[in-house]
Amino acid sequence: MIHQGRYRELSYHNQSALVIGAGISGFAAAKYLAAQDARVVLSDVKDETDAERDPLTQQHIEDLRAQGITCVFGAQREELLGGVDLLVLSPAVPERIPLVQAARARGIRVTTEVELAGEIARAPICAITGTNGKTTTTTLLGELLRAHFPVVGVGGNIGVPLIDVAQETPAEGAIAAEISSYQMEATTHFHAHIVAELNITPDHIVRHGSMEVYQAMKEKLFAAQTAEDYLVLNADDPHTRGMAERAAGRVCLFSRREELAEGACVRADGMIVIRWDGAEHVLIPADELGIPGAHNVENVLAASAMALFAGVTPAEMRPVLRAFKGVEHRIEFVRALAGVSYYNDSKATNTDSAIKALEAFDGHIILIAGGDDKLTDLGEFMELVHARVDELILVGDAAERFAAAARDAGIPEAQIHRVGYHMEKAVQLARELAAEGQIVLLSPACASFDMYGGYEERGRDFKRLVNEL
Repeated sequence: MIHQGRYRELSYHNQSALVIGAGISGFAAAKYLAAQDARVVLSDVKDETDAERDPLTQQHIEDLRAQGITCVFGAQREELLGGVDLLVLSPAVPERIPLVQAARARGIRVTTEVELAGEIARAPICAITGTNGKTTTTTLLGELLRAHFPVVGVGGNIGVPLIDVAQETPAEGAIAAEISSYQMEATTHFHAHIVAELNITPDHIVRHGSMEVYQAMKEKLFAAQTAEDYLVLNADDPHTRGMAERAAGRVCLFSRREELAEGACVRADGMIVIRWDGAEHVLIPADELGIPGAHNVENVLAASAMALFAGVTPAEMRPVLRAFKGVEHRIEFVRALAGVSYYNDSKATNTDSAIKALEAFDGHIILIAGGDDKLTDLGEFMELVHARVDELILVGDAAERFAAAARDAGIPEAQIHRVGYHMEKAVQLARELAAEGQIVLLSPACASFDMYGGYEERGRDFKRLVNEL
């Protein structure tokens, strides 16, 4: 049975709070603290003119000022810390910036919106992290929880601030939270009753400095757990499997490759099962899942185990697992045209995620890749491209490095196409190259910031162009 959240009545009355970062997390934290009668200043290093170019950001700023919150833009000097009791750091802002270090030197408490949410949550939190699969697994977990609980909140790194979800979800409900390594960097005592660590592969190394620090940020998510809590770990990933040695809660492994004596796995007959405390909970055959791909079997195993520990029954889970079709920008079917199927996988911002997308299909793929290059190793990715991709279309900053890696992997130059910084040219060329029965797949293996404001904008532009064909 799921345990109630650790709700605490906290008072910020007459305290002075500085929120760093004009994004959805910072806006939400500022509004929450102001509603608790704190004196709040929100600071962002960019110019106010730049911030207000986005109509949604402009509306947030107007709302903050209407609530009595001071908004300061431009250089973040140490004078901002005068009289401050609390500094709330947004995920996009590295902890290493001088202002944060100066705050720590003054003894000012540094925290995050996620930590504030954990402190006030009445409903228990089920938190998911990992390099890939977080959004799909969190969204699916939310649907599974809705089959059992009267109110379910879904938030975190999924577009909805966790502090908003924490305030809106009553004690009899449940919360599904996607948590990133950025969100955990300045977080110290966040508690989730059920945590899943999906996988750990090289990503965000520029931000964290090393793979070891990146993994340490992921492990902070279960650091505050007790023996009454649960930790769900991917047995197929050595990085996550090894976390069991550092767990205080009960550990449940999941595996799509190995049939486990205890844990969540795929039985020899193809049935998804959870074996726990001497019982076998039978779900559905893996080939009846509503989402394609071997990687999604992993996501289903993790979400189903979390749901079971939260109190959801197998009978409640089965229809959800059959009906769930995935999330936007993650191997999202766009349309079929002249016998060619188009898929948007813009959320694949690293090679490991793009590999999972390529593995979801049997081959004959026209792949659109490239973008803001993370400079990760391309060897394994290009081997799979060589095996499954008929034509490779490259865009953005990464195009030349990707093209060189493709040649090194044995892909003929005639199958490598560069279209510069033009998604429209990429889509048009894909249509010209594709024949009936082939797949056109946008799975960039790169961030999007050389051409777009985020992977969502990139994915929606791709879908618009495909639907206009």
